[in-house]
Amino acid sequence: MVKISVTATGDKHCELVHGPSGTKIETDAPLDNKGKGEKFSPTDLVAAALGSCILTTMEIFSERENLSMKGATCEVTKEMTPPPRRIGKLRVDIQMPAGIPKNFRERLEAAAHYCPVHKSLHADVEAPLSFSYPD
Repeated sequence: MVKISVTATGDKHCELVHGPSGTKIETDAPLDNKGKGEKFSPTDLVAAALGSCILTTMEIFSERENLSMKGATCEVTKEMTPPPRRIGKLRVDIQMPAGIPKNFRERLEAAAHYCPVHKSLHADVEAPLSFSYPD
């Protein structure tokens, strides 16, 4: 179990503290929802969590095969729905590093779909993944 403390600091900002490490993150409401857009919004953090979870899960899986995911990147594009506001789509474009064997790619891509954040998203949230390989 992990505890995260959240404090409203005013002006639609919050400070989040990760209990185990003490690491802090600040959020702001987005420009299109009465905020200043100065920091990640709460829904931006969901998008960021998805991207980092996918790459982390793929790295855990690839280590079993003595492969490296070092240099892999992804971009997550978040789309909100009209009112009531919610995340409607999180498109994830993953750029893989060179050297991933072709016979391993399908299993690695399947692992990405099983990251805990992806599996936790509501069925109404579209979350398509695309993969690009340089070789």
